[in-house]
Amino acid sequence: MNGESFVPYLNFISRWVLFVAVFYKAYRTREKGWALLTTAFFIDALDVESYILEPLGIILHPDAYAIASKIPNFLIAFLLMWGAVHLKYGESRLKHVVYISLFSVISYIWLLLLATDVLNNPTTRAILPSLAFGGGLIYVGNVLRKYVVSHHWVEMMFPWGLILLGALNLTYPVTRFIEWFAPIGFFMGAVFRLMAATGATKFVFYPLTPVTPPADVKIPPGAYLFPTREEVVHRFGNVWDKPGVILITREDVGMLKESIHPNSLVFWITRAKEGKLEESPTIYAMGPTKIDILTDLITRAIGQGYGLIYIDALEYLMLENGFENAVKFLLNVKDRVASAGGTIILVANLRTLEPRQRRILEREFSH
Repeated sequence: MNGESFVPYLNFISRWVLFVAVFYKAYRTREKGWALLTTAFFIDALDVESYILEPLGIILHPDAYAIASKIPNFLIAFLLMWGAVHLKYGESRLKHVVYISLFSVISYIWLLLLATDVLNNPTTRAILPSLAFGGGLIYVGNVLRKYVVSHHWVEMMFPWGLILLGALNLTYPVTRFIEWFAPIGFFMGAVFRLMAATGATKFVFYPLTPVTPPADVKIPPGAYLFPTREEVVHRFGNVWDKPGVILITREDVGMLKESIHPNSLVFWITRAKEGKLEESPTIYAMGPTKIDILTDLITRAIGQGYGLIYIDALEYLMLENGFENAVKFLLNVKDRVASAGGTIILVANLRTLEPRQRRILEREFSH
């Protein structure tokens, strides 16, 4: 198999790997942004014309092809931009709805014009669809780069692959008619998709690096309850500066980076942001109501060698989820830590709780 014949297979595989990775992310997080991106990448992976109609011997009518071939560009761009807005802001605000609605109207008018003699030049016909598709890829890539994906070089291939692919598509109306550049552009597109697929795979399936806690850390396994951080230090020393620690906290991120070990994993419970904020130590911003997702991430981290869980955000989790749901989460994590022979430390002021609530925590945690 020569290089030229290999490129279509590389392109095909990269499309589907990228779709599967994003689909799995959407399935695990149940977030609208990832669901929208999943749909966009699914349409791109299908490439109905090349992978379905052509093998079946179905040929689009020449007059209809000018319109039909441009519809996926607009549709994918629409989904990419809408999904990126949700990843960045967590919701679609009024201004975003206005912008996306305006884009939809412009796309509709452009498709109508394709059915007339107004746009009779092939380059002119491709300008807006290529700008939309390329711009959508660049926008979602920048959102992923700035707000979602960590600075790990492999994970950064995800947004940069999309950005480069988008930039390449911006040149499509001109470069498609340059005979010597066409095969080079096709190869570059396959490489950029492979970059994005590789980074997405690392980001979704392998977000944590295994750790090996040092043997000299003398913190016995079990579940412990303390009213303040100072009493934790008095009993066990400064557990924050040990490797292999998971922190579930409301502490300021800037202070966290200065006081914890680089091989720590932090889940900063906040509504302000979402996604990975730092690489070393690894800091994730996590919404307070996403306790099911948080449980899955903690379970995965325990399997990677993280052996000590430190929680000081119980009051905030109770405020957002109610006492029953917050305690179910807490006990679920406690059982998973115990089954792995690890340690969980809960810092909570019991005086703020009702007697029944205090008894539940006192029964489950040593103090």
